[in-house]
Order: sequence, then C-alpha cells, then structure tokens
Amino acid sequence: MQTETLLTRFRHELTALDPVAVWAHGSLAAGDYQEGRSDLDLIVVLPGRITPAVVWKVATVHARLRALPLAAGLHCTYLTPSTAADPDRRHLTWAHAELFRRTVSPVTRRELHAFGRVLDGRPPAGLLPPVSDRVLGDFVVRDQRDFWRPAVDNAPLWTRDIWVDLGLITFARATVTAREGRLISKREALDLLPGLGAPVEVVEDIRSRRYDDPAPPTGEWTVRRARLTRDYLGPAIDALTASYD
Repeated sequence: MQTETLLTRFRHELTALDPVAVWAHGSLAAGDYQEGRSDLDLIVVLPGRITPAVVWKVATVHARLRALPLAAGLHCTYLTPSTAADPDRRHLTWAHAELFRRTVSPVTRRELHAFGRVLDGRPPAGLLPPVSDRVLGDFVVRDQRDFWRPAVDNAPLWTRDIWVDLGLITFARATVTAREGRLISKREALDLLPGLGAPVEVVEDIRSRRYDDPAPPTGEWTVRRARLTRDYLGPAIDALTASYD
C-alpha cells in the first residue's frame, strides 16, 4: 500500500529530528481514508524549540519525500511540548509543497483525543489538553458563519468539485458537532445529509466521486449542481447559526 510506504519513509526521515510523538488525524485516523483521494493529516511533536536549524531539517525531510507517490497530499504540523497546549499559537506546517504557520484547530485537537492514530511515541492525552464541547461547538458554528456562509454567495466557486464536496460535508459535520458535541466521518456526513434536507442527487454525486470512479460531469450538471448546493446551503447555514446558543 503506497500510504504505508510513504508513512514508513516519513518516520524514517524524522529520526534526525528525534520526535516525541507522531500522530495521524483526519480520514486516516477516522477509518474513512481513500488512498489517492484523501490527504494524509499528521502532527509531529518535536522535543525542543523550533529554531531556524530545525526548520531547515523539516524542509529537508519533506524535500526527500517529493518523488514518492501520495507525498503531495502529506500535510504535517510541528508542535513542541511547551507550545502544544496553546490553541492560538501558529505552528510550523508543511502543506501544499511549502512551509508556513497555522493553528491546530479545536476540531483537530478533538480528533486526536477521540480517535487519533499514534504512529510513534507518546499519545495525545499526555501532551494536548482536552477540548470542551462548548469550545468545539463555538468553533464549528463560527466557521460556518464567517467562512462558509459568505462563500455561498460567491457563485463561481461552486462549479468546482472541492467546494461542493467540502461545503456540504463540513455543514453536516458541523451540525452534529453543534447539536451533540461529537465528530463524525465524511461517510457518516454523506449518510446524514439527505435527512438534513440536502439535495439527494448532489449527495450521491459526491459519494460517487469519493468512493467510485464516475465519468467526468457534464457542464450542464456542474452548473445545476452549483445552484442546488448554494440554494440549500445558504438557508441551512443561517438556520444552524441562528439556533445555536
């Protein structure tokens, strides 16, 4: 399996950094990973300060992986024991073939506690504080209100598969998290969406592209799918944010 080959090589390259822990979250940990379609979402905890020399070593690790299949989808954030607990801190991250800094969201932190996969070293419980249901709910509702709701009004975005897929799946997951304080997989989100009133033909389109190999969509369907998705998501997000307290 190409995924395991990549992970084995990645962990080997990390030995120069002497990591405290290596964890997987997202689809790989949740059991809904689709090789060649899903990203590899990883967290590495390093033992000390992330100095310029450490940044150089991290860049070298990822440069050595570039030729391997699936390496483009390997995304990794680097923490340290002294910085891991700070939810607002921006941590060194490799994604989309570059280094930058970003926070580790409450969703990622909850995933790590709930079903994170320990690839090496210590488990998340000893290094990350737990995330309360309230903090988690506030985060996902704010994300729906401040990011996804304005995006619905940007019509050209929704002719692209990625916006349709993530828009509907993220909404379903946010709904369950806000109401019940738990996380669900993408597969569970797709199963839930028709019951939330989402257009069934769009949900089945997403399911087919995620789990099968359908023919490319026609231009007519792409335009119609975008309209159906936006007509549903706008009012649905408004209702979710209005009902959350």
